[in-house]
Amino acid sequence: MIGRLRGILLEKTPPFLLLEVQGVGYEVEAPMSTFYQLPAQGEEVMLYTHLIVREDAQLLCGFASESERRLFRSLIRVNGVGAKLALAILSGMSADEFAAAVQDEDTARLTRLPGVGKKTAERLIVEMRDRLADWQAAPAAASAGEPVPAAAGDPVKEALTALVALGYRPAEASRMVEKVDSDGLGSEDIIREALKASIRR
Repeated sequence: MIGRLRGILLEKTPPFLLLEVQGVGYEVEAPMSTFYQLPAQGEEVMLYTHLIVREDAQLLCGFASESERRLFRSLIRVNGVGAKLALAILSGMSADEFAAAVQDEDTARLTRLPGVGKKTAERLIVEMRDRLADWQAAPAAASAGEPVPAAAGDPVKEALTALVALGYRPAEASRMVEKVDSDGLGSEDIIREALKASIRR
């Protein structure tokens, strides 16, 4: 099991990133909550990881914090929740927000996440309530300082691609992005604002 990676961040194209560790490039899929905390390309980063081995593929998931990975591991034990949906949940809201939604039995908020219908939301609440009973909110993160310049390319198109990869339908992703004032924003900021607006609607 690969539990942690420390290396140079070569590429970040949500929801995938490429991390070079001692000459080996690891392709890692990460939730947007992790992408928001990544340094600039070319800098060193450390990620907690979870390796999923299937008959047709191996998927390496990466997380900025151990608490995110712990929640991911709890989510994939819920009946009907796979890695893709668990990553989408962590992309749509923070671990603390998810814990609060479960503890408050807020199915309406959970169903705003891609791939989460009413039955899945109810199942998440029933199966996750006890596991999150003693959940401690993470301390507020310090300011990240100056924004990191976006990689070359069209940030709007990159944001649309990422939202579709997270499970949103193309038409829905387009509507979400259209509501964001994207002037001067990188793709990660556009995704962040689109997801915030989607969850709060």
